Amino acid sequence: MKLKLDKTNYTIAKFRPDFPVPTWFQTDHSQFKSITYTAEECSIIMPTESLDTAESDWFLLKIEGILDFSLTGILHKIATPLAEKEISIFAVSTYNTDYILMKQANLDLAITTLTTAGHQITE
Repeated sequence: MKLKLDKTNYTIAKFRPDFPVPTWFQTDHSQFKSITYTAEECSIIMPTESLDTAESDWFLLKIEGILDFSLTGILHKIATPLAEKEISIFAVSTYNTDYILMKQANLDLAITTLTTAGHQITE
């Protein structure tokens, strides 16, 4: 599988479920940012330079290409070798593809693990 590496430091933040979409989120033009609302929370992922909280220091891998909804096991093929090395992931899916965030401290091990598992990683 082809993966694109983004070494930007990302922050994952949790807010109350009625948190309004912030102006700074709307005006930030980062390569990747995400906002998700549920009945229990509002989760925001952005570069740490734009949103600095306690849950920072994540890097991002993007699965290259547009994934058809009928495909199965995509995250499994990435998560399994990482889990075997005890590397925790935070996955986010969009209409087109999936993104996997991992702690910066695991960057080298994650890259080695995924390339050994047969994945191609580019920056």
